[in-house]
Amino acid sequence: MLHSRIEGEGKPLLIIHGFLGTSDNWKTLSGQYAANGFQVHALDMRNHGKSFHSNDFTYADMVQDVVDYCNGHQLAKVDIIGHSMGGKAAMFFAVQYPERVDRIVIADIGPKYYRPHHQDILAGLNAVDFTVKPERSDVEAILSKYIDDAGTRQFLMKNLYWKEPGQLAYRFNLPVFNEKIDNIGQALPEGSHYDGPTLFLRGDKSAYIRDQDFALIKKHFPNADIKTITNSGHWLHAENPKQFMEETLSFLTT
Repeated sequence: MLHSRIEGEGKPLLIIHGFLGTSDNWKTLSGQYAANGFQVHALDMRNHGKSFHSNDFTYADMVQDVVDYCNGHQLAKVDIIGHSMGGKAAMFFAVQYPERVDRIVIADIGPKYYRPHHQDILAGLNAVDFTVKPERSDVEAILSKYIDDAGTRQFLMKNLYWKEPGQLAYRFNLPVFNEKIDNIGQALPEGSHYDGPTLFLRGDKSAYIRDQDFALIKKHFPNADIKTITNSGHWLHAENPKQFMEETLSFLTT
């Protein structure tokens, strides 16, 4: 079963992180949701964080993981917040199991197909040779040759851990990501839809959801609201957490 961090009492709220993320990315916001009457389940998806590694890495696999998790924790019906890859996983879950979802928040991802665009990040991650036992500063120096944005580098560095004394490693399953990266961009199947309340949030500096995507969003999610978080890019929940929390709480508690 997926690893998770659970806090609070009340209505179950699943939080599903994005590609290369973990539940730890949501610690601060999770506490705020818990303080507002939710039992928060911040998940580590397969091949991420402290969850199991597997050679199988598709949205079908992720959906089944969420089903198994909900069954294991006796969660009959849930709210979901999903960011990027986690948002796409939430979409697939909702269209397949609408009876198990009350409300969903999709953060900066649409139902359309996305071409592979993580090549620089993967190149940087693969350039690190852990057999020479690098320090954290060595890893960051290598990543900086491939990834200009300091925030992205720090986000990736959170996946480092001491596998044993003096030996760093990644928590995520990089070999499988190298092989299966195309799966992350998969579109929602034609004709699939979820008719329940849905909130799509996009960063005003992000290109993941464009105005021309609104029609497709409404086709799959006819009861969707689409709102923009100001002063934020793809990591909108981290870049403008105040507005993100206001919009999500308003929607989830209506």
